Amino acid sequence: MKPILIHTHFHKRRTGVTRSIENVLPFFEDSFETYLFGYGANGNHLTKKEFKKIIFSNRKIVVHCHRNNEIIRMLIYRAFGAKFNLIATRHAESKPSNLTLKLLKSVDKVVTLIQSMRINLGIKNTVVGHGVNINDFKPKPNVKIDAIAQENIILCAGRVRKSKGQIVLLEAAKVLKNNKNWALAIVGKVDKPEFLKELKAIAKKHQIKNQVYFIDETPDIIAYYQAAKIAVVPSFSEGFSLVTAEAMACGCSVIATKNVGVHSSLITHAKNGYLTKAGNITQLQELLEKSILGELPNLGEQARAEILQNWSAKQEAVKLMEVYNA
Repeated sequence: MKPILIHTHFHKRRTGVTRSIENVLPFFEDSFETYLFGYGANGNHLTKKEFKKIIFSNRKIVVHCHRNNEIIRMLIYRAFGAKFNLIATRHAESKPSNLTLKLLKSVDKVVTLIQSMRINLGIKNTVVGHGVNINDFKPKPNVKIDAIAQENIILCAGRVRKSKGQIVLLEAAKVLKNNKNWALAIVGKVDKPEFLKELKAIAKKHQIKNQVYFIDETPDIIAYYQAAKIAVVPSFSEGFSLVTAEAMACGCSVIATKNVGVHSSLITHAKNGYLTKAGNITQLQELLEKSILGELPNLGEQARAEILQNWSAKQEAVKLMEVYNA
């Protein structure tokens, strides 16, 4: 009889965490009975009654949590006598709160995403970076986005907030003014309406407001990656930066901030993408302008090769399996 693996997901919004769970689950099915408990993610779901029946059985069970609210639920079940191996992934690079640290110390094993996170967390953990579903996130020719009039697209995907660097990107994007067949699409959930107003004001200041598109978070993000020629990830901080890996998998030529998240591990500058210093408008503007004018090679093919070789969801699943079985 196979052991049981349950990933939890109690979050209404679809995020990078959601995709990371969905990406790896299919690769566990040969070794585990695999389930999801919660809501907001796609998979083989357990009802609360089914979940309780399993965790209070004598089966060998691994439960993998991704958020504090999930860990708390599992610890309550444990307090009532449920027996399972409890794994938790820390998805944020920021310093954990006292509550988060206490919860992580209460689980059996902690997974982090990048080396700096491993070091800064201050408790024993294992680094397992996210992997990309390379069968879904792949290049596709002639994809068009109906809402975007211009022929060529620069994409910035992910949460729209100050730490993600969209102000820097829009200041650098003034080069669009002299390249009317290029557009910038900023796709993601806006944290604060005031910040969106600030971004729109920058686009208006540089006279590029008709070339800048703000698009709400969408389940069709793959189409945007496939339609884009260039993807920019100008973040000041990232837990991992799955959007960078996904853009590379879809064949985008990526410009990302060095030493942020996993960017400098994914990208070798001028080999499979381009790295820029976080907050450096001039440097980003130069990379954008040279990319638009064809003075820098499009490295989308090399970017996808990097993901296929080192960052697939299957490779992530293999490393997680080692954690589960240790």
